[in-house]
Amino acid sequence: MVAKPRHWDLDIVRKFMFVFGPLSSIFDVATFGLLLWVFHAGETLFHTGWFVESLATQTLVIFIIRTAHPLRDPPHPALVVSTLVATALAVVLPYSPLASWLGFVPLPASVMGALALVTVIYLALVFFVKRWFFKRYQLD
Repeated sequence: MVAKPRHWDLDIVRKFMFVFGPLSSIFDVATFGLLLWVFHAGETLFHTGWFVESLATQTLVIFIIRTAHPLRDPPHPALVVSTLVATALAVVLPYSPLASWLGFVPLPASVMGALALVTVIYLALVFFVKRWFFKRYQLD
């Protein structure tokens, strides 16, 4: 794209949004249900869990959607470091002195594990759906 720039195909962008938007929303609903119905999270636990999971999924997903071949085209080290630092801060923040000021509580290990699992499943599904999308629309 840098050597030979081209105009964006807005039809492909629209199709991308219609595929990946609902996928993200499905995992939002799953996280909502997990926190409320499985862990019976009160307001502060829900707030904390939602913050940690949302920040993790929305920062880590850039490694998958930034290129057609995320495993073949490694990201710049600055992107890796900044993304992992942001995600680590989100995970550590509920255990920090700032937690009560932000309305966070420490997450129980079971909640943290479940949210980590949801995050991994989301990222894996995005990876495979993206591969399908690129093959379907011959974007490779």
